[in-house]
Amino acid sequence: MRRIALLVAAALLLAACVTVPPAPQALPAWPERLRQLQSMPQWDLQGRAAAAVGTQGWQANLSWHQGGQDSEIHLAGPLGVGAMALNLNEQGVEINGRDAAAIRDAAAYLAQRLGFTPPFARLRYWLLGVPSPELPFEWQGNAQDRALSIQQDGWRIEYPDYIRVGADLLPRRMTLTRDTVRVRVAVDRWTLPP
Repeated sequence: MRRIALLVAAALLLAACVTVPPAPQALPAWPERLRQLQSMPQWDLQGRAAAAVGTQGWQANLSWHQGGQDSEIHLAGPLGVGAMALNLNEQGVEINGRDAAAIRDAAAYLAQRLGFTPPFARLRYWLLGVPSPELPFEWQGNAQDRALSIQQDGWRIEYPDYIRVGADLLPRRMTLTRDTVRVRVAVDRWTLPP
C-alpha cells in the first residue's frame, strides 16, 4: 500500500512539472501592424524568386538583408549561375560591387539582366506584406486582417499564404504583376530583430 501511495505521489509530482505551452499571442490589428512593419529597422529573408517577362523567364535563390535604409540583395541561379549582388543605400546602387556611376545606367543594366527594372524602393515593404509609406495604395485584407492584395505604383501584389514569425504573420508567398511582368517570391525563412 505504501508503494502505491509513493507511486501516486511521484506521478502527481511529475504531472505538476509538465509545462503547458503558452497560448499564441493575439495578432496586432492592421493599423498597428502597418506602423510596426513600415518602421522595422532590420530584417532578413531567405527564399526563391521566379520572374516571367513576356515569354522569357528566370529563377533564382533570393537573400535579402534590410538594415535601416540600406538593402543588400543577392540573387543566384542554379549552381550560382548568373549571381548578382545589389547594395542599395542613400548614395545609390552598387551592382556586383561596382558603383552605379561605373555602370552607365543602372536601371538599363538591371532591365537587361533581369528583364525588367525591379521596384526595390517599394519591394522592401511589399515583402513584409505592407505598402510603401511614400505613395498612395489600395489594400484588400484577408480573414486574419493581413494583406490579401496591395496595389501601388502600378504593381499588384497578392499574398496567398502567410507564416507565423514571432507574434505576427509574414508572407510566405507573394506574386507581383505589372503589365507583362510576373514575379513570384517564396520565403523559406524570416529573421527579425528580437
